[in-house]
Amino acid sequence: MKSRVSHTDSTSIKSISSEDVSTQQHYHGNMCCSAEAKNPAFKRGRQLQQMQMIILPFIPILALIVQTSYEMIEIVSYRKEVSEIESQVTMATGLGKVVTRLQQERSDVAFYIYTNGITLRRNLNDTFLETDLALDNISSLTDISIRTVQPNSGEVTWLNMSEFRETLQEFRANISSEDSKVQEILRWYTTANAALLEHLTNQIKDANKSGVWRFLLSFKNLLRSIESLDISSVYGINYYGRGYLAQDSYIKFVQHDILGRDLLNGSLHFVPSLKDIYRNITRTMKSYGNITQWSRTIYKNERRKENVTDARSYYESMAYYIDELRKLQNELRVIIRSEVQKVLQSADNMETFGIAILVVVLIVSPIIIILVRNAAATIQLYAINLAHKAKELKREKRKSDSLLFQMLPPTVATQLKQAQTVPAEYYSAVSIFFSDIVGFTEIAAECTPLEVVSFLNAIYRMFDERIECYDVYKIETIGDSYMVASGLPVKNGGNKHVTEIATMALDLLDASGYFSIPHKANEPVQIRCGIHTGPVVAGIVGTKMPRYCLFGDTVNTASRMESTGEALKIHISAEMNDALVKVGGFKTEHRGLIDVKGKGLMDTYWLTCKEGTTPNNNHQGEVAWFADMKPVYLKIV
Repeated sequence: MKSRVSHTDSTSIKSISSEDVSTQQHYHGNMCCSAEAKNPAFKRGRQLQQMQMIILPFIPILALIVQTSYEMIEIVSYRKEVSEIESQVTMATGLGKVVTRLQQERSDVAFYIYTNGITLRRNLNDTFLETDLALDNISSLTDISIRTVQPNSGEVTWLNMSEFRETLQEFRANISSEDSKVQEILRWYTTANAALLEHLTNQIKDANKSGVWRFLLSFKNLLRSIESLDISSVYGINYYGRGYLAQDSYIKFVQHDILGRDLLNGSLHFVPSLKDIYRNITRTMKSYGNITQWSRTIYKNERRKENVTDARSYYESMAYYIDELRKLQNELRVIIRSEVQKVLQSADNMETFGIAILVVVLIVSPIIIILVRNAAATIQLYAINLAHKAKELKREKRKSDSLLFQMLPPTVATQLKQAQTVPAEYYSAVSIFFSDIVGFTEIAAECTPLEVVSFLNAIYRMFDERIECYDVYKIETIGDSYMVASGLPVKNGGNKHVTEIATMALDLLDASGYFSIPHKANEPVQIRCGIHTGPVVAGIVGTKMPRYCLFGDTVNTASRMESTGEALKIHISAEMNDALVKVGGFKTEHRGLIDVKGKGLMDTYWLTCKEGTTPNNNHQGEVAWFADMKPVYLKIV
């Protein structure tokens, strides 16, 4: 029989993978660095895995930080743009007021000239003062270039703010109801207003990224509408004051009047909330119908008698209408201010929210990394403990497997471990050996229980190690009875079972001579042996404590050979003797016919030795069965 321990290792079912991982530590010197890095059983592998567990969550955290930072930059940029829009709206408002004052100043000056200074809507000095105050409010805008026209030469020049104010003062000083021409006055103011409106338009174009662009565009159109209507009113005053418009003046009146109305409609379209306000103006203004009628009359351009009264009425009605449009313009300024404040508030909220998110991310990120690191350390500690437990479990499993393989044949034990049914099996040729200690009952009665146990343990330990040298299987030991079989559970083919069991019996008989009775040191132990060969049936009996048992007449006959034998002799049946004669190499002696219980008379023999060998009768000293694994009986002659 082969070594049960080694067979156990080779046939036992593998444990969980973690135990295999734990056992890899014994092969540290044979593994490469890459294997160590991948194996969590090594410190380097655990460090690499911990680094991976920290890096993996850090990647999305880093991406979140980058994204939040980018959004924060966008928010700050948007906040800056909105702040610039606020300053641009302030500038546009100031420019609008200057344009409004210049428009009023142009109307008053034109009316003063048309009426030859006889009738004034109000004092021109008050008008000039209001214009100067409006210019003072935008005195910080030194980078504005204003286009002007020289009254006498008609030359167009570009002036900065301070130069423009000096030129304006000179132009006012030269205004005379007698010497000044309306066309020159109109051209000068119109050119200056056009330059201011152009600058205002450029400011609005720069601010087209914000949500207030349509309000600013409406504001620009309303300013241009007032400018065009104011210019057309000057030509209207000329018509009623002079009674006729020249072809060039008539064309300009039509152009500015139509342009003013179109720009007004566009302004109302961009800001629908202004429509109700404008509709209310047209309903409450008593002279609105007269303005429409007067405009139709001017469109006909029929010659009529000069009438200063009609000119004054037309002038005052148009001035009142334009003043109402300026109120609409002021209302639009309020709306623009409100919208800008809303945009600023929204930008501030977005900036605050972005800062809060960035701060939270920066605070939470290291906390997450620390928690992941702690979790990784805990998992690794648990994995190490699990590996140790798995190793202990494997060790205990080996012990249980070893015990199971000692109790049962390896093939049968493997089938039981795999939860397979082990059926009884028939063997046609098996050799069975029985032995017992002669006078064991008297020996046990004269010795203490501890001495009996120690004595049996010593002799059976020697027997167990002796039979390891042969292709046999130990069936059981009951008291002093020792049962061994050859030819099962694995069939060894032919008559090998006969030679194996016979050689083993001679070896055990000789080795037993090294033992003495515990309380009689000079009296050697005597054993009685019996062997028979034949068919048997083998199978597992029991569930809680399964046993591998043999059944059949062969077992009974072998037992009777042992019980009817003599001390220090091997009693064999005639079938066993015939088998030994057939294989050859063994010496037997005929005993004769004996009466066997349950069998009657049987012809039996004594197995004495193997041919070419002699028994070893020198039993001096103790046998070192734990060191000598070779048969002590056989000695080559």
